[in-house]
Amino acid sequence: MKQKVRRSSLVVLGKFVAILGLLLLFYYTFLYNPSSDRSCVLSPSVDIKWSNSSKAVDNYPTNISHIKFVLVGSLKTWKTRRAYTEAWWRPNETRGNVFMDSPPSEEFLPWPETCPPFQLNEDATKLPVYPKLANPIEARIFRSVLDSFRLGDNDGVRWFVMADDDTLFFVDNLVEVLAKYDHTKHYYVGMYSEAVISNFLFSFDMAYGGAGYALSYPLVEELAPLMDDCLERYPFMHTSDHLSSSCLSDLGVALTLERGIHQIDLVGDISGFLSSHAQSPLVTLHHFDTINPIFPNKNRTESIQHLMEAAKIDQSRLLQQTICYHRPTNWSFSVSWGYSAHIYENIIPRSVLRKPLETFAPWNRKARPPMYMFNTRWPSNDPCEAPHIFFMDSIKKMEDNVVLSTYNRTMLRNLQPCSSSGNHSADSISKIQVFLHATKRKEAGRIECCDVKYVAGMDVANVELRACINGEVIA
Repeated sequence: MKQKVRRSSLVVLGKFVAILGLLLLFYYTFLYNPSSDRSCVLSPSVDIKWSNSSKAVDNYPTNISHIKFVLVGSLKTWKTRRAYTEAWWRPNETRGNVFMDSPPSEEFLPWPETCPPFQLNEDATKLPVYPKLANPIEARIFRSVLDSFRLGDNDGVRWFVMADDDTLFFVDNLVEVLAKYDHTKHYYVGMYSEAVISNFLFSFDMAYGGAGYALSYPLVEELAPLMDDCLERYPFMHTSDHLSSSCLSDLGVALTLERGIHQIDLVGDISGFLSSHAQSPLVTLHHFDTINPIFPNKNRTESIQHLMEAAKIDQSRLLQQTICYHRPTNWSFSVSWGYSAHIYENIIPRSVLRKPLETFAPWNRKARPPMYMFNTRWPSNDPCEAPHIFFMDSIKKMEDNVVLSTYNRTMLRNLQPCSSSGNHSADSISKIQVFLHATKRKEAGRIECCDVKYVAGMDVANVELRACINGEVIA
């Protein structure tokens, strides 16, 4: 009897297991479709994204370590230009090389740590196209970014920045500008020349290497193996910048403009240009050997070192123009922070004062108007239009995050007072003190405002920079 019961129970259990198995098979075959396991299923609904770089994308902001400088120089000019590079290069912080046409001679050895590491360019004369090149020297310059890429040491590099050995960089501003762009995409960031004739002769869509330009890493990765083919395609071109622009255009990459990058295709006194800088971070300056020293009573090297004193304190405000008024005397004050200050004996709107005084000339003296890629004002002997000019003498940090910059008069204006605004002469003023209460960098593209504090008869005028009030009219 007991055996019959056991047999009956086993039969029932077997039927139950069989039915359960069928139910589970049906469920997993037709009903079970978890979203978390989609990677195992090839179906049209699966989203597949391909990276445009072999390296993982870093999501944290661009910093100085992500920029690799590719500076191009010549041993013949290095002696006079070395000081320009040393003024901004930061040992153990900035990375990159200065590429030369020949090994350093004994006078440059040992190679100083205050300069970018020396690197000899690859010999371009061995290229089959070399004898056909219209300007063979430019092949070395053009291929410098390829030489830099082939050196390796590209871990973490997001941008290759090309420039000459006489290009002055403002590195903090460069970092801020490049941080705006997605470094995982193809970007060619630079600026055309200030001179219309230069852009007409070469291209209005070309970045100038003397001013400096930046190429994103993925773009260099794609461009590098094609550069020699590009030389074969354009052997008639005379400049490396034109070659680069044409090659990038053939890849479908257009120039992205940044107004703080300056070729300085100007000659003479560029103080008018620097005193009305565009409301963009100052990134580079170039061609110091073809312009007058930018500060009076200083040579070119001393002038650059003096400007860098302000740059070390606050690059975001360097050369940024701030305009305000002293209504009791009908004076207009224009401050180019860290460089110069002007007083006009008349109330002049910002729309006028933001145009540079044409104290300079185009590099091509035979050029005909229009000569510049921006509007200018003619210097005038009208006492209501001519400024009293002051240049930065000193700058220092004080307590409570206050920065004091002092601007001294270098010469008298030698004009009568402006009669139409009340005959209030500013001749007695010998110094302008500018107070900046800053705890953070100036926002790019936004102007700041100021207030003037002046007691009649004193030889010092004080200007306090501040944020503008909503709707404040500067006129």
